[in-house]
Amino acid sequence: MKLENLGIEDTVMELKPLDRLMGNHAFIRAGQWDYERVTYDYKIGSNEKNITYYIRIQGYALEGDVDRGDAVIKLLPPLLGKHYYPHGVEYGEGENFPENLVERATKILENVGKEIKDLTVE
Repeated sequence: MKLENLGIEDTVMELKPLDRLMGNHAFIRAGQWDYERVTYDYKIGSNEKNITYYIRIQGYALEGDVDRGDAVIKLLPPLLGKHYYPHGVEYGEGENFPENLVERATKILENVGKEIKDLTVE
């Protein structure tokens, strides 16, 4: 499920400050990158059996290299996904997400979006 108009999508930002900001909001990049793309995940636990939710923010390098840490990243619309053990995460529009979860995810992303505006590349 795409979560749009939260001040994140289409933002252009240098990688190092982006990594720091995302880490401050408990988003993990870990090894989920290649030379041209980044992916940040935020894990949301659930009381549902074998279900975990994730907020995912992805971006791609407009210039530079993610591996070298000198990339300038353009962010895509955040996604809300549902992990089905052991099959993986589904982000499709056909997924059913509890309303309180969508509200929580939106609030988290609004907070990230506010900070991103202060650090963007013009």
